[in-house]
Amino acid sequence: MIVLEVIQGAAAGRTFELPGEIVTLGRSPENRVVLEDAHVSGEHARIVCMPDRVLLQDLRSTNGTTLRRDVEQFDLTPERSTVELRSGDLIELGSGDALTSLRVTLVEDGDEARVLSLRGLDEVEPAAAKLERDPTALSALYTAQKSIGAATDLEAVLVAVSDAALFLVPGATHVTIVLRDDEQDPDATAAAYVPVLTRVRQENGWSGPPSGPVPITRSVYRRVIRERAAVLAADAPGDVSSSESLIGASIKSTIGVPLWKGEEIIGVLQVDNRSAPGALGAVDVETLLVLAANASLAVANARLIKRLVLAEDRLRKENTFLKGREEKRRGGKEAEIIGQSEPMLRLIGQLDKVVDTRVTVLIEGETGTGKELVAAAVHYRSRRKDKLFVAQNCAALAESLLESELFGHKKGSFTGATEEKKGLFEIADGGTLFLDEITETPLSLQSKLLRALQEGEIRPVGAVSSKHVTVRIVAATNRNLEEEVARGRFREDLYYRLKVFPLRIPPLRERREDIPLLAEHFLARYGHEIGKPVGGFAQQAMELMVAYNWPGNVRELQNEVQRLVIQVEPGAFVTPDLLSPRIRQVEGLVNRAGVTRGTLKEMMDSVEKYFLLEALREHNNNKTNAARSLGITREGLHKKLRQYGI
Repeated sequence: MIVLEVIQGAAAGRTFELPGEIVTLGRSPENRVVLEDAHVSGEHARIVCMPDRVLLQDLRSTNGTTLRRDVEQFDLTPERSTVELRSGDLIELGSGDALTSLRVTLVEDGDEARVLSLRGLDEVEPAAAKLERDPTALSALYTAQKSIGAATDLEAVLVAVSDAALFLVPGATHVTIVLRDDEQDPDATAAAYVPVLTRVRQENGWSGPPSGPVPITRSVYRRVIRERAAVLAADAPGDVSSSESLIGASIKSTIGVPLWKGEEIIGVLQVDNRSAPGALGAVDVETLLVLAANASLAVANARLIKRLVLAEDRLRKENTFLKGREEKRRGGKEAEIIGQSEPMLRLIGQLDKVVDTRVTVLIEGETGTGKELVAAAVHYRSRRKDKLFVAQNCAALAESLLESELFGHKKGSFTGATEEKKGLFEIADGGTLFLDEITETPLSLQSKLLRALQEGEIRPVGAVSSKHVTVRIVAATNRNLEEEVARGRFREDLYYRLKVFPLRIPPLRERREDIPLLAEHFLARYGHEIGKPVGGFAQQAMELMVAYNWPGNVRELQNEVQRLVIQVEPGAFVTPDLLSPRIRQVEGLVNRAGVTRGTLKEMMDSVEKYFLLEALREHNNNKTNAARSLGITREGLHKKLRQYGI
């Protein structure tokens, strides 16, 4: 019994008397102790009654939990969220003046049982050998275990185990199964043992659920857990110290048998007789010990399956949420690549060849050219489109954080690792992982990346074993990887593993005929987002935008159009005076190039020819330097000169 007296806070003066294994404290009405103070979290803390001690645990509250004991003070933190409770301790929820204080009193419940016999787990085999000599008992045990083996989910297994116990022990009237409460964290040290199911013998002799609440004795199963042994109390009120729970339950005799997995006690099977003293005996203990050996495995497996089903459901919901968020970000459309220029048509043709292969794709291009958009197109045009597309900028995180982000970490693997975390490789399993700015990955981390690419194996930080994942890797860089390798900043073996199928995205100055398409696309998009209709671009404004070099590429164009939509009057056209000064610098270029009015392509060709001639003039016909100033290759310059007959 736990008694909590509120000595400070909105509920000051109230006293809570709380039997049970878990007592929750918080502002939410679902808590057993509801405290309405604003500084108390919805689920602030809990008290866990274990067989040998009582623990206080903070539930990641907003304002903190403190335990005071005489002159000692224990602040509960993510690193130390649990502390043992004693009578007289003071629990403080909150901090400073915003504080709720509760005094703790622990009332003994007659746990020191005086029992007739204890049978350790090492006595299971001798008990089984004894039953093998009794054909009737052996047949009954086989029938019981067969029914347990036929059960599928956890609830069905618990019912089957309970019914089997009533079937094998004719003198039993009630069966209760107690399980370790570790569903949320199987490795938790502050896990209580909680009664989860009771079955009773009906008047017709069959087993079934009780017709109403059934008082449960705790002293016997706590003794089972402490001693790691089966407990027999042939006259329970006398042999278990006449504890209040036994008297309240009207139990005349009881047997508690542990359920175990390896060295861990996962629960207790408690069989009671509530009719006559001495109805249960040593033979019943042996029978239940043998039953518990197989029942333990069935219960452990059923709980594991339940955890796996819950984890699968959680992952499915997480997958649906992340895909929905990505779809919302893309406006519900497939990754759309806008462009009809020859360089972009070549890029799309190459992209279509590689989408349904498993090879790694390396996307090369200047900043702002749309590398993530092309990476998304690789994913959403492939058979993996129903899985996740996950992106990570490798330059955005420090080395230690990037390793944890990519590969995950185990709880306690480093300072601040308060819980296990999945890495992006595991989250993107079955889908696509886009690694932007791959050249920013530290050399020490590149070896782990290489293993993940070659073997499909990852090892979370602090883990001792690897995990297998099936992830399509798309990497991107705005640097020259060959130069990075030559300078020793990038592993050569990783370079060859990444550059299986390179895709080069041309800068915007090499695809000027796509500028009107992109500008109109962004104009419609931001006009819709802001709720402002825009007439379009005036011809002179578009000529200036096509003539501008766009060093920031598509991203710069996108930002410029967004600014224009904000500035332009509703329904009006974008005129040259609204453009940024850097774009208006090329104003008059069309006239200087001697361009006559005509189609957009004709005027663009004239402007491009003018640029080529100007570059050659500035560099005294040195084609290498002229090509470098124009941002194209020497071969590309030769091609354009032949195109214009220069």
